[in-house]
Amino acid sequence: MKDPQNMIASAIGIESVRKTFDDVVAVDNLSLEVRKGEMFALVGPDGAGKTTVIRMLCGITHPTSGSIHVLGFDAVTETEEVKKRIGYLSQKFSLYGDLTIDENIEFFAEIHGVARYRERRNELLEFTRLTPFRGRLADKLSGGMKQKLALACTLIHTPEVLLLDEPTTGVDPVSRRDFWKVLANLLRTGMTIVMTTPYLDEAERCNRVTMMSAGKNLITDTPAALKKVMKGDVVEIVCADVRGSFARVRSLPLVKEAQAFGDRLNVLMDNAARDIPSLLITMKKEKIDVQTWRIVPPSLENVFISLMGGPPA
Repeated sequence: MKDPQNMIASAIGIESVRKTFDDVVAVDNLSLEVRKGEMFALVGPDGAGKTTVIRMLCGITHPTSGSIHVLGFDAVTETEEVKKRIGYLSQKFSLYGDLTIDENIEFFAEIHGVARYRERRNELLEFTRLTPFRGRLADKLSGGMKQKLALACTLIHTPEVLLLDEPTTGVDPVSRRDFWKVLANLLRTGMTIVMTTPYLDEAERCNRVTMMSAGKNLITDTPAALKKVMKGDVVEIVCADVRGSFARVRSLPLVKEAQAFGDRLNVLMDNAARDIPSLLITMKKEKIDVQTWRIVPPSLENVFISLMGGPPA
């Protein structure tokens, strides 16, 4: 059994949690801990169970078995105490399109019982750079501005833990970058942030990452430590006909694993410095036109695909 003092020291504790929907197992014996003041990412493909975990942390749905504590409170039996202390930003924009930015924030302030919200609202509008647009209807905002408004509404009651479910999906690159600047500033205040994301480059910015598949925790560690899981060297190869070359390269004797990324291949080898000359000769025999190659550090995407057993054939 978990030490109650340790649960209070941690922002979130999930122990042996299982969640089923009829015959579907959405979360399977998941255990993890999120420390106070860290940014923590849950990554995985669609159906991995990430959103279900976030919804259980919010008390929207309850685990079939196991326990969840948020800031020392049981997410099942003390849901209202948990809700007072968290902010939740869902995948879907869920604010009111016929209300202005100011009116949306005011509405959420009233829901959370924040009586003197005007000063806090002004701070959040400055923080998210929405002040010049405060009179604009939410329906008239860009995707990035909608997400920043949703975040402002989520923060109006000054939560200790912020839960974000794929907050930048469908947002343009510039707005995505701005959103991350806002999150970085929140982290400096000591807030704990837990997010799900399909973007492995976003996970790189987090203190720690849990990689999930089929409701299970494959591995949890810092991005730097996760990259050390990869045994061997990653060689980036730019070649003609990447799709056609991929099938042939992955079956070559010196190749442990091959992954296709856009116009290039990432090839995992035991010892690239020793074996790359032989590989290049073999690829030439296979009539694979190699344009350039280089040894690169492994990315979290390399690690995740490797843990998943590689891409499908």
